Amino acid sequence: MTKNEAKKLHCTVEAALAVIGGKYKAVIIWWLNEKGVMRYNEIQKKIPHATAKMLSQQLRELEADGIIARKVYPVVPPKTEYSLTELGKAAVPIVGEMDKWEAGYFTMLGLPIPCDD
Repeated sequence: MTKNEAKKLHCTVEAALAVIGGKYKAVIIWWLNEKGVMRYNEIQKKIPHATAKMLSQQLRELEADGIIARKVYPVVPPKTEYSLTELGKAAVPIVGEMDKWEAGYFTMLGLPIPCDD
């Protein structure tokens, strides 16, 4: 999020959702916290319903907002790894609470909890 975009927001919750509220951003944060460092293909396997375009966009936005770090190795074929930054690690408890809340919601509905390894 740019400074100009941030100036237009009305509260900190809105700002937090602008940074980690993208379609797959919280899930990416979750998996990077679970696995530490992941390559693009590994992330894609964990989020199979995400299109390549959408996943790439979400990763770019998380990187631009300082939530994840991207490391590119100068090899052929190119090797790219993603990991959480300190700011990204600070978002992990928020994502964890979302997970707990949603698990309770699914339980209330009598549905199995959908995420697994």
